[in-house]
Amino acid sequence: MLAALQQRFDTWALRRQRYDSGTVTLNQRSIYILPTRQGFAFGFVLVLMLLGDINYNLSLGYVLTFLLATMGGMSMLHAFRNMAQLQVRAGHVEPVFAGDSARFVFHVHNASKLQRHCIILHDAHGHSTSFGVAAFGHTEAELGIPAPQRGWLNPGRLTLYTHFPLGLFHAWSYLHFDVRGLVYPRPAARLPLPAASADDGSGKQAVAGDEDFAGLRGYVAGDALQRIAWKALAREQGLQVKQFNAQQGRELWLDWSQLPAIADERKLELLTRWVLDAEGQGLRYGLSLPGIELPPGHGPSHRTECLRALALFGLGEAAA
Repeated sequence: MLAALQQRFDTWALRRQRYDSGTVTLNQRSIYILPTRQGFAFGFVLVLMLLGDINYNLSLGYVLTFLLATMGGMSMLHAFRNMAQLQVRAGHVEPVFAGDSARFVFHVHNASKLQRHCIILHDAHGHSTSFGVAAFGHTEAELGIPAPQRGWLNPGRLTLYTHFPLGLFHAWSYLHFDVRGLVYPRPAARLPLPAASADDGSGKQAVAGDEDFAGLRGYVAGDALQRIAWKALAREQGLQVKQFNAQQGRELWLDWSQLPAIADERKLELLTRWVLDAEGQGLRYGLSLPGIELPPGHGPSHRTECLRALALFGLGEAAA
C-alpha cells in the first residue's frame, strides 16, 4: 500500500518537475515535507498526553503538551528553512573507466544568512553524500556512482533531503539535471603492442641521435671534434668517433580488423589498453574501428578522442 502510494507520488512529482537546467533554486513549490517515523511517534505521544490532560484536568499538563506541540511545529519550520532558497547546479563530470566510480559534482550556494546543516544528496540506488553550507557560502557536493559498463552514465533523478533539526520531519526535493558522465571501456591486462608496429614489439626504433651511446667508428673527415674518442686515441686505437642513437616512435595503427576472433567487448578493452600504452610511450598512433578511423596522432586530446570512440562504439543513438 505504502509502496503504491510512493510510486504514484513519484510519478506525479516527475511529471510536475522535468529536467532541470542551469541553476535550480529550491522553494515552496519544490520542497515536500512529511513526518518521519519519529515524528509520527511524537505526535501519537502528544495525543495521549492531551487525552490525559483532559481526563484529569491537568493545567501543567496542558502547558507541557502545547509546549511540545509548538516545538514540533518549529521543527517542521526549521526543516523547511534548512533547504529553502538553496541554489544548486550541476558541475563537470570527469570520464572514468568501467569498474570505477564516476564523481558527479553539484555546486550548492547559500545566498542567505542562515547556515544549512545535515543535507543529504542520494540517488535511487542508495549512493549518497552529506554536506552543510555556511551562511553566504558555497560548497561542492560530490556524489560517487559506480560505472559498471562503458557508455554514458546518467545519475537519474536525485533526492536532496534533511531531517534537521530534531529528526521529526523529512523535508526533501527532487533534482533531475540533464548531466551524464562518459565511461571508457575497462582496460585489458597489459599486453605487448601489436607486433607489426615495431620489430621488437616496443613500437619504437633506434635512429641516429644524441641520447644513447651506441659505439665507436672510424674517423671521417668532417666529424665534429667533440665526438672524437680521445681515450681510445690515447690507448693507440686510432682516431675514432663516438656514435649515439635515439628512440624514435613510429606510426602505430590499432586496428579492430587485425584482432583475433574474440568478443567485441574484449576487443574494446584490448584497444583501450593499447591506446593508453601507446600514449604513455610517446608513439603516434591511429585507431581503426568498423566505420570509424582516427588518423595517427599523439597527445591528451588524441587520447581522449580515441577513448571516446571506444566508449561509444556500437551504442547507436546513445552515443550522440
